[in-house]
Amino acid sequence: MTNQRKGRDFIARHGETVFNIARRMQGDHPHTPLTRAGFAQADQMGAALRAILGPKPKLTLWSSSAGRALQTLAIICEHLELDWHQARRDDRLVEIGMGEWSGRYYADLMDEAPGFLDLEHGLYTRPPPGGEWYDGIAARVSSWLADTDDDAGDRLVIMHGMSSRILRGVMTGLPVLPQFGAPVAPDLPQGSVVLIEQGVETVAHLGTGRGAAPA
Repeated sequence: MTNQRKGRDFIARHGETVFNIARRMQGDHPHTPLTRAGFAQADQMGAALRAILGPKPKLTLWSSSAGRALQTLAIICEHLELDWHQARRDDRLVEIGMGEWSGRYYADLMDEAPGFLDLEHGLYTRPPPGGEWYDGIAARVSSWLADTDDDAGDRLVIMHGMSSRILRGVMTGLPVLPQFGAPVAPDLPQGSVVLIEQGVETVAHLGTGRGAAPA
């Protein structure tokens, strides 16, 4: 499915968090605060979006319900002179559910479950026990797209590394990768923003954070 919504979509990956820097599994964990570097990345995103959109743009705001996404959004909105409290929150935009691996350190899992990480793609090779797989992410973000297709004009969506890659893959009509069961867009560093318009993606701002996992 290539998204043909009228208007532009700015899809942003949140800034670096304390779990990221500690190399801990974050997934759909609700509240992992930004680091100072994460704040700086959000500032850079806000400045880049202001240069594109100007102050007080007419923009529908959407965010994952996770605290790190909302914290990133709040900083961006300072630059845009918008009220981040007006953002619509949706659990369908959260990161991959990590199940029993939630909060675990990557180093420990590398000993316990060798080969669980596909280093080429920056994705997992198997579903976490009790967790989510990429086809499930594709289903929920596709549901969100269908329910919000009537959004007017431009919108900003703040979400996560893996889930945003699946959303971008769905929106740009990429083929399903059999080993992941979903379309997967290229990895971008934390603090990046892409612009998708009529199914075509361009990088609006390339972040300075880490790429791929840890999620």
